[in-house]
Amino acid sequence: MADTTLADTMPADTMPIVSMTGIDKTFPGVTALTGVDFRLLPGEVHALMGENGAGKSTLIKVLTGVYEADAGSIVLAGEPVRFTGPLRAQAAGISTVYQEVNLCPNLSVAENIYLGRQPRSLGRIRWGTLRRKARELLGRLELDLDVNRRLDTYSLAVQQMVAIARAIDLDPKVLILDEPTSSLDAGEVAQLFRVMRSLKDAGIAILFVTHFLDQVYEVSDRITVLRNGRLVGEYATADLPQLALVERMIGKELEVLDRIEEADKRPPAALERDEVVAQADGLGRKGAVAPFNLTIHKGQVVGLAGLLGSGRTELARLFFGADKADTGHLRIDGKQVALRTPVAAIRRDVAYCSENRAAEGLVAELTVRENIILALQAARGWARPVPRRRQDELVDKYIKALSIRPANPDLPVRNLSGGNQQKVVLARWLITEPRLLILDEPTRGIDIGAKAEIQKLVVELSDGGMAVLFISAELEEVLRLSHKVVVMRDRAAVGELTNDDTLDADRVMEVIASGAQP
Repeated sequence: MADTTLADTMPADTMPIVSMTGIDKTFPGVTALTGVDFRLLPGEVHALMGENGAGKSTLIKVLTGVYEADAGSIVLAGEPVRFTGPLRAQAAGISTVYQEVNLCPNLSVAENIYLGRQPRSLGRIRWGTLRRKARELLGRLELDLDVNRRLDTYSLAVQQMVAIARAIDLDPKVLILDEPTSSLDAGEVAQLFRVMRSLKDAGIAILFVTHFLDQVYEVSDRITVLRNGRLVGEYATADLPQLALVERMIGKELEVLDRIEEADKRPPAALERDEVVAQADGLGRKGAVAPFNLTIHKGQVVGLAGLLGSGRTELARLFFGADKADTGHLRIDGKQVALRTPVAAIRRDVAYCSENRAAEGLVAELTVRENIILALQAARGWARPVPRRRQDELVDKYIKALSIRPANPDLPVRNLSGGNQQKVVLARWLITEPRLLILDEPTRGIDIGAKAEIQKLVVELSDGGMAVLFISAELEEVLRLSHKVVVMRDRAAVGELTNDDTLDADRVMEVIASGAQP
């Protein structure tokens, strides 16, 4: 149930250019949208907000014809519509620019802008006209580019602006910008916002999706918040403080865990403060995470809190060599190291459980045994295979220790439930006996019982001396497990809080919302 009615924020005598009512969308085993209402007014920038899995992308894809709604209606400019594909939506006046640039990198800038719409005379492309029009269009965006250059010779930021230029030239009634600032620096963001305001003044409705809170408040007029596929509310931006926005996006969804006896908030442990496992000094990567300092001690759980897109995963990947830092340095056990690859990190006793177990964690075609043994084999090198007897001993040990079910090492891992698949990934890294274990959303998408078991395991590992860097979108989970909490916002570490008896979710959310430690 939305906590703000749509009528509450409707300017007088304004007819929506887009009106979506009662939208349902279900995929096999997943309900993505339930009864969602959404509307977009001419000449406004409307931010669509929500955490991962909230339904933002699904709603956009229903609007643009990528998906067909199971129920509900869509009205565009006063006329009922139901698009059968993105091209139909585009022809009707809805242009979309996605975070991943969907252009042809081997073609020139001008060719990309007018691909499929080249000016012709007697069946031949009028190249001079095409290039002139491309220069004029880019001039409107304050871009001075060589339109004859191949697109892939420009940065991702420029490619994103070229995609926006193409969308604008389609003369849209509605412009959808899905994370358009993800690869832009501060100056490029300011430039984009000038363009957005100009389009807004021309009467174009802009649907803006971003995870950067400051940008929402800088450029948007209204905000719609989704959570778990449902409408939370629609608000005038000026009437919704940032802390209230964060609260509506995150919600209070973990009450069921609070009823699990083993999941009580963990008191700070007596740590071996003199033994530093990992220390980052000014470590950072341009476009991913701003330079930060972070020290992780033996037996310490350091939680990373922040909204999706705040830079939590990007920070963790620098500790594992999955991404290469371009500023600062990293020390492991007191020695400065350059982790250029994950294999180098594994050899330094660093382990990383990715948030995307399907794409980056598991090999679905392999068995439970083969998945568990992968990291140990990688550390040894493929020329030194782990003996089968040793494999059997280790795999059997961790199947029992983690209660992996079914307890059949020769079963294809794809046949296991999500919670048991997550345990297989954990087993893989525990076999390597890491000094630092990085867990990125280890309990996402698993049932309550498996979640509690994994949380209990994290406590046991840290009590045994393992250092843990723990990432979760669920604040209560971070607070339950961590000895200290690093707060991330807009790809920067903005606060480091000791998890004592006074720290609660409200205080963490205040730091997320304000960007400053109180």
